[in-house]
Amino acid sequence: MKKQIIFILAILCLCGCSIQKRIKRADKKFAIGEYYSAGEIYKSCYSRLSTKKDRALKGYVAYQQGECYRLINNPRAANAYQNALRCKYQLKDSTVYLRAAQTLQYQGKYKDAAKNYELYLQAHPDNYVAQAGKYACSKIDEWKREGSRYKVSEAKEFNQKRTSNFAPMFIGDNNDALMFTSNRQEKQKGGTKKLKRPSSVTGQQLFQLYQTRKNAAGEWESIELADGLYGDGDENQQENDSTGGKQAGNAEMGVCSFTRDGRSMYFTYSKPINGKDLGAKICLSERASGEWGEAQEVKIFSDSTITVGHPALCPTGDTLYFVSDAPGGMGGKDIWMAEQEGTDWVNPQPLGAGINTTADEMYPYVHADGTLYFSSNGHPGYGGLDIFKAVRDTTSKDSVVWVLYNMGSTFNGIGDDFGITFAGNTQDGFFSSNKGDKKGFDKIYRFWLPEMEFIAEGTISDEAGNPISDAKLRLVGSDGTNSKLSARRDGTYKIKLKKDVKYVMLVTSRGYLNDKEKWDTKGLKDSKTYTMNFVLNPISRPVKMDNIFYEFGRWELTKASETELEKLVKLLNDNPNITIELSAHTDMKGNESFNNELSQKRAQSCCDYLIQHGIEKERLTPVGYGKSKPVIADKALNKKYPFIPVEQELNEEFILKLKADQQEVCNQINRRTEFKVLKTTYKLY
Repeated sequence: MKKQIIFILAILCLCGCSIQKRIKRADKKFAIGEYYSAGEIYKSCYSRLSTKKDRALKGYVAYQQGECYRLINNPRAANAYQNALRCKYQLKDSTVYLRAAQTLQYQGKYKDAAKNYELYLQAHPDNYVAQAGKYACSKIDEWKREGSRYKVSEAKEFNQKRTSNFAPMFIGDNNDALMFTSNRQEKQKGGTKKLKRPSSVTGQQLFQLYQTRKNAAGEWESIELADGLYGDGDENQQENDSTGGKQAGNAEMGVCSFTRDGRSMYFTYSKPINGKDLGAKICLSERASGEWGEAQEVKIFSDSTITVGHPALCPTGDTLYFVSDAPGGMGGKDIWMAEQEGTDWVNPQPLGAGINTTADEMYPYVHADGTLYFSSNGHPGYGGLDIFKAVRDTTSKDSVVWVLYNMGSTFNGIGDDFGITFAGNTQDGFFSSNKGDKKGFDKIYRFWLPEMEFIAEGTISDEAGNPISDAKLRLVGSDGTNSKLSARRDGTYKIKLKKDVKYVMLVTSRGYLNDKEKWDTKGLKDSKTYTMNFVLNPISRPVKMDNIFYEFGRWELTKASETELEKLVKLLNDNPNITIELSAHTDMKGNESFNNELSQKRAQSCCDYLIQHGIEKERLTPVGYGKSKPVIADKALNKKYPFIPVEQELNEEFILKLKADQQEVCNQINRRTEFKVLKTTYKLY
């Protein structure tokens, strides 16, 4: 029995030593960037540690596992951080709250993410990344409601199932050739695919550069490995584990940028050698005879151990933007820039706090117009990497100040959105994202910005709703536009407008008063159609004014009358050479003397309002007709009230023969305010 106990204790001791050794091995792999391999070791160790006896160590292992998964975009990172929190790892390092928040936000769990950001901010109230994350979680619903003119769709011709395809880049200014990064498998002889051992860094197949070109029909042709950069495949048979002895392992290439002539390519290159991960570097390849030449390392820092990648040339080719974790940055991965001096790149410097954060800023791209685009998980966003637009603030004289714009929900969402490229000076292009992919594979998407269109359209009719087919329109714009057109036979019109222009449109027709409208297209951020229906008033017959109201039994105008009277003010200003009679009418109730006096005062009240609003007194003639001029029904009135015949005068004799409710309708019709044109030559002679 004693021997059995000793044996069991020995086994437990050996197991404990074994776990410690495995954790140290995982730590070593984590230190050299083999996150996938390290994460798998941490995972196996976590399940073998006791929550009671080894809680501190188990919390550390869970946290490290979360770090590994976070760095390779594995969705299991959130669970690992939660395990670390359950083991009270936050008592040792509150950063676990920040990491948990970031991974939850990456998954779109904004409420839970906000809680963890708040817990982290209690200990680090000035941390910008946590502040930005918490702010973003509170604004997500509002951001999602905001529209965008950009349109996006998957570029299926570049994507392959169960593989990642990302960071597309046009080769030169012709926009007819494209290079992108992918870990797809190459078809071998016999139609089979030769699988390489997954990367110890990402757990995926190695990434390589692929190119494609448009044919005469404008379609993208077959996708092939970049010509000249890859050998005959022997190297691809080597194992990828950097701890596997003397074999060098396969090189990974990706995230490229080109000179405007498309003959020089800068790209990211990474290759473990003799068990050591030397990090990424930037290489240059020149194209000759259709193939890319041997890659040459681009020296930026004197310290060759500093990792650099994601090169992006500015349009003039004399500034190189890139990503590095070099000393002097904000932390994490930062965007840097270097200047060209002969064939060398000198004076490397980070872009500063306006762009970089303590999180990661990557995948820079410079548009042909000089605008900088990049991806970040440190600025306010939807979760994971978001694409941002950065514009220099030219009003700041002391230092370079950047104004950042999140590209919005059309581009960004939960997960990572990155690697944008534009076709020349347009607003069309491609970007990559793992949005909507359950396994986190990256896909390439195309985007385009439809041309903004501004249209003025509508109908021209008389007061009864009948179309005026011979109406004429004149459009005058602040840009010098002065055009004339005729309405269609059905009284409709449609005019195309320009952006940032003030317009005036005058509508005329023989026998009708003119009408005019003003509007402008300044400051608009999206297409817009202006629907303007014109109702022209006749010159030869009275026009009833709707919605003119007086105090009961009196002549004072109510507030509700102002809208209709303002329309009359506009009509008189649009037709400055007319004079009008403005008349008021009562129903058959009451004696004639009272009705005449009441209607005269009501007509005068309307004229007084017009005079107060700038209309000359000489152009207005107020008349009160009392009940002496009842309405004569037309087709429109008959259609609305079939019991009233066409041409029927709504006099007292006709009304008294009707039912009580019909009598009230007729009395309401007779109670009205009208105007009619008296002269069209005021101040013409």
